[in-house]
Amino acid sequence: MAVIDQYFKLLVEQGASDLHLSQGSPPKYRLHGNISAISDEILTEEIIHPMLQEICDPQAWERFMKTGDLDFAYEMDEESRFRCNYLKQSHGVAAVFRLIPTKIATLEQLGIPSVVKEFGHLRSGLVLVTGPTGSGKSTTLAALIDYINTNFARHIITVEEPIEFVHSNKKSIITQREVPIQTPTFADGLRATLREDADIVLVGEMRDLETISLALTAAETGLLVFGTLHTNNARKTVDRIIDVFPSDQQSQVRTMLAASLQGVVAQLLCKRCDGGGRCAVNEILVSTPAVGSIIREGATQKLYDVITGGKGRGMVFMDEAINEKLQAKMISPMEAYMKAIDKNRFKQYLSAEEAAVGHASGGGPSEG
Repeated sequence: MAVIDQYFKLLVEQGASDLHLSQGSPPKYRLHGNISAISDEILTEEIIHPMLQEICDPQAWERFMKTGDLDFAYEMDEESRFRCNYLKQSHGVAAVFRLIPTKIATLEQLGIPSVVKEFGHLRSGLVLVTGPTGSGKSTTLAALIDYINTNFARHIITVEEPIEFVHSNKKSIITQREVPIQTPTFADGLRATLREDADIVLVGEMRDLETISLALTAAETGLLVFGTLHTNNARKTVDRIIDVFPSDQQSQVRTMLAASLQGVVAQLLCKRCDGGGRCAVNEILVSTPAVGSIIREGATQKLYDVITGGKGRGMVFMDEAINEKLQAKMISPMEAYMKAIDKNRFKQYLSAEEAAVGHASGGGPSEG
């Protein structure tokens, strides 16, 4: 048993999501969104180096000591897998470990709106699952891939860094490739799928021009492409994709995106007020002819009207989704206010003390 497994076991027992080990600090974990110390022991170089080295491939450790960053997955036992990120910081080395559930939850269990299943029925196009780091994008995508795997005979290729959820073949064939082990980059992995008789490709992260460009091309040529972006709502997602390209290419990219975008599922996690962990809230955009012409025009501010008017097609605006959880008493008024785009809508539910705190803190990850 590796020395670090004692911390991983504690993480699993407590139901925590992340373990933080940092040279010069005590070990800490994140439980329901809050970080707290596990013990008072300060992690010195003599303690932390052997601990991190023990679960890491020797060549990967060598690469980490040169570059200062490393991502990989570690399996403690059949029940517990961890996404591992090693980094260098001002006091030495550090690592963050995210517990990956080995059992893939269904979309229903995650509370994801049923319209998301319809994206799994598509034969081509681009579907984006977006949200800040730690908002459960990978979990939602794993549930969607599992839904397809259970119901359709497709060849699904995933390109991930690292592989988080391990899928077994059901009706579909699933090929999982890890960056940089089985393919050097996301772009290389995506380019290769065009020659690998794929029906569906999942791109773990669309973070550069080349990857985004290849994803658009793949979607145009008849693949169904699922990708993730670190944006908080549908409008920001469309803007981010177009803004990655040089200005002289943007009108062509708008045309490509208008033709291939099938939907956006933006996700945030809110703390439940009943102490039951966190719940997902989703903004959903489903592509329509109106969405296509808005993207071509570059008038993304009009997407708000399309989403609010598209309830019949399963569309939901983020603040509406937050309000539903608030009215169902699943989240607190303060949590709703902090996560909302339009703060004024939720101000009326705050006490005077909360309103003062909310105003002083600037109110969370709102993006207009």
